[in-house]
Amino acid sequence: MGEQPSAKSNKAAKGASAKPAGAKAASAKPAGAEPAGSTGARRPKTAKPESRLAMVRRARRINRELADVYPYAHPELDFRDPFELLVATVLSAQTTDLRVNQTTPALFAKYPTPEDMAAAVPEELEEVIRPTGFFRAKARSLIGLSTALRDRYDGEVPGTLKDLVTLPGVGRKTANVVLGNAFGVPGLTVDTHFGRLVRRWKWTDQEDPEKVEAEIAAIFPKSEWTMLSHRIIFHGRRVCHSRKPACGACPIAHLCPSYGEGETDPEKARKLLKYEMGGYPGQRLSPPPDYPGKPAPPLGTPAGAE
Repeated sequence: MGEQPSAKSNKAAKGASAKPAGAKAASAKPAGAEPAGSTGARRPKTAKPESRLAMVRRARRINRELADVYPYAHPELDFRDPFELLVATVLSAQTTDLRVNQTTPALFAKYPTPEDMAAAVPEELEEVIRPTGFFRAKARSLIGLSTALRDRYDGEVPGTLKDLVTLPGVGRKTANVVLGNAFGVPGLTVDTHFGRLVRRWKWTDQEDPEKVEAEIAAIFPKSEWTMLSHRIIFHGRRVCHSRKPACGACPIAHLCPSYGEGETDPEKARKLLKYEMGGYPGQRLSPPPDYPGKPAPPLGTPAGAE
C-alpha cells in the first residue's frame, strides 16, 4: 500500500477450488450475454449509454453485494497501534502485505517506538526490513518519519491528513490507510487493485489516484469509504486479478460491464481464486476472529508446514 519506490513486483499466488463460508456462488452472465450453446449469427445490440444515476445505483449495489461476500473484509497489515500501521504501510510498497506481516514482528521487537526507530543504525534497520525489498529507500523513510514524529509530534502519529502527508515516505494513500484504520476517519485507499476495479466497473475512467479518489468519493457516502476500500481490495486480490480475472467465479459478474475480460469457465475460474477464496492462508499472521481462512505462516516457515 505504500507510496514508494516505483519498480514492479511479482505477486503470484496459487488458486484452488474452495470458497469460504458465506461467499456467494458465481452468478450467471450479465443480461444480454450470448447463451451457452446458442447457434446462428446475431446482430449485436447497440448498448444504450449508462446514465450517471444508473451507474451510481449499480456502484452502490456492487458495494452491498461485496459486503455480503466479504463481511470479514479488513486491513491486511498486522498492527497494534497507529505507529505500527504507519510503518507497515510504508513497507508495503512494491511487496505483499504478507511479506510485510512476516517482517514486522522482528522489526517492532527491535524498534518498538518512533524514538527507537529514529535512533536506528541505518545498516541494521536495512537488514531487518530486507525481505520487503527496496530496503535502503524504505529505511531512509522509516528513520525520517520516526525522527519527524519524535521531534514534531512528541512521538505520536498525527491524526490528520495534512500532518501525515508531511512525513517522509507518506503520501495521501498511506495517510488514508492510517486515518481509516487507526483513527476511524473515513478515507479511500486508491491502490492498484482499487484503481483497476473501479475502472473495470466503469465508475471512473481516471488514472490519477487523486482524481480517482475524488470521483469515487462523490458516489458513496463518507461513512462507507473505509469499508468500501477494504471490499474492493479484497475482491481485487482474490477474484478480479490484473492479468486474468476469474470472471466465471465472480459473485458480482451480473453487475460488471467488463465481464469476459478474464476466464469465464466456472471450473477454470475457480482455480484462479486466491487466499481464503481458494482455500489457502491469508496475509495476516494475526487475522481478525471472524476471518474464515487460515492465518499466514511466519517468515521462514517451510512450504507445507503451515
